[in-house]
Amino acid sequence: MTEHGNAVHVVRVKSSHVTKQGETRNYLTSYLRRSWREGRQVHKETIANLSALPDHVIESIIAGLRGEQLVPAHARATVARSVPHGHVAAVWAQAQALGLPALLGPASRARDLVMALIIARVCKPGSKLAATRWWQDTTLAADLGVATASTDEVYASLDWLAGRQEDIEKKLARKNLNPGVNPHRLALFDLSSCWVTGEHCDLAKRGCSRDGKKGLPQIEYGLLTDPDGRPVAIRVVPGNTADPKAFEQIAIEMKTTFGLEEMVMVGDRGMITSARIDQLRQLGGLGWVSALRAVQITALMAGNGPVQQTLFDQTNLAEISHPDYPGERLIACRNPALAAKRAHKRDQLLAATETDLVKIAAAVQAGRLTQAGPIGVRVGKVVGKYNMAKHFHLTIDDGQFTYTRNQAAIDAEAALDGIYIIRTCVPDTQMDAATVVATYKSLAHVERDFRSLKSIDLDLRPTYHFTDTRVRAHVFLCMLAAHLVWHLRKAWAPLTYTDEHRPDPVNPVAPAKRSRAAQLKASTHTTHAGEPVYSFTGLLNHLATLTRNDIRYGADPHTPTIPTLATPTTIQRQAFELLGRPIPIGLK
Repeated sequence: MTEHGNAVHVVRVKSSHVTKQGETRNYLTSYLRRSWREGRQVHKETIANLSALPDHVIESIIAGLRGEQLVPAHARATVARSVPHGHVAAVWAQAQALGLPALLGPASRARDLVMALIIARVCKPGSKLAATRWWQDTTLAADLGVATASTDEVYASLDWLAGRQEDIEKKLARKNLNPGVNPHRLALFDLSSCWVTGEHCDLAKRGCSRDGKKGLPQIEYGLLTDPDGRPVAIRVVPGNTADPKAFEQIAIEMKTTFGLEEMVMVGDRGMITSARIDQLRQLGGLGWVSALRAVQITALMAGNGPVQQTLFDQTNLAEISHPDYPGERLIACRNPALAAKRAHKRDQLLAATETDLVKIAAAVQAGRLTQAGPIGVRVGKVVGKYNMAKHFHLTIDDGQFTYTRNQAAIDAEAALDGIYIIRTCVPDTQMDAATVVATYKSLAHVERDFRSLKSIDLDLRPTYHFTDTRVRAHVFLCMLAAHLVWHLRKAWAPLTYTDEHRPDPVNPVAPAKRSRAAQLKASTHTTHAGEPVYSFTGLLNHLATLTRNDIRYGADPHTPTIPTLATPTTIQRQAFELLGRPIPIGLK
């Protein structure tokens, strides 16, 4: 073969062939060739047939022949850092949609720190120190400019938030409790508690713990929401404050601080008592929806009272009146499902109590318990454990212990099974009986908020702060996070197990039921589009896998990096679409 020094090139030749069966087959052949001119004649020479090589190898040969310098991929582009971004970006997007940064106050470093604490509380609840460590490993710290924040600055931002609480709550109340969006002018209210670590907080007192943390100091807080359970305001009182007293403080603040002259407070029977109703009457402009206590229902059932079992033969809802409750409407309800549940529970508790009492009676008979005092102590623990003392006749003496069921007391309680009576001053022109029942049952929204605040989403408890101001600020910050979570849960309902279209019950007394679509999601663990269904926390964790990568091109370590988002999954795209926001590469 003649030697020539001319440059080589790649030629691609397309050809086709028709088979005997009439099928056309197309071929693409790649050759490495060189060409040269001798006088007026052009000569071509095929050096190699490249057709057997992979396409990317052929492309590399072509690029090399063009003079491009090929380098290994790791030397061309370097990922300098990759940090979670999707979850904080989604929470920030929802906060922006709600106008939460502007609601907090004018732009400042304190506001940025509070926003970072709220987002951290939603994504990764924990102590303030844990939050400052966590946000360093996400895009949150760099984008909000809080990466260098000290612990003192974080605590100072809590003080700043505490000073703005009243103004923020006024704006939330005007937005969510005004007659335009809340025609019935309802506000839900309930109390809960949280135990406190340390012994130097004036708010921390020993009281009736709703968390089962006996022997530990606690604080109590009252949460005010709109009818749908959207948190609006929260107040912290000492842990030994009685529920009615706390309600009284909130009711007065409704009149003075929030300027809501006409509202209907909805609370349970232990919260809005007859004494509290008298106070509401004196305040004026505040109505109520509550329920009667068991002793009050018993009084209405005594003798030929207006409430008898026959009242519910044809219906499970009836409106009555009684002179003991002037100016009020009483709506008597009977829920058969609730009646069966209470009867079953009572039978279980009676059986469990008798099982333990049999053991005590055997010990007395065997002579292991002889004195009345120790016998009484053991019996008291048993009946107190199951709260069944009222259902037993107990005889205790030295060397003697007998018990029998108090069937009259059991029958009297059984007569109340499934029966509850709602009391309200709201006229029937504003709310019919079914609406009043539905309104009272909407207290479940507040209970859901408490679960979200306490353990499911935000881990409000326990409280580690010592000063009154920072304890109040911590609880308020958790409430703002709960307000944000409420909207996120609603927006992401199609991607989670939340029932998007819960049917309105035909009978307001009957238990609520999930829609068929929600039941299908729960059984298949997939959406209608076949994508996986997540819990709220699980969806946040999945969004966290959407990273922002700082990529450096070239080998020079001083070359600036370029932030680049990882390719989002289908669920991640849908999560931002449901928020009505594009996926931002940065928070600001």
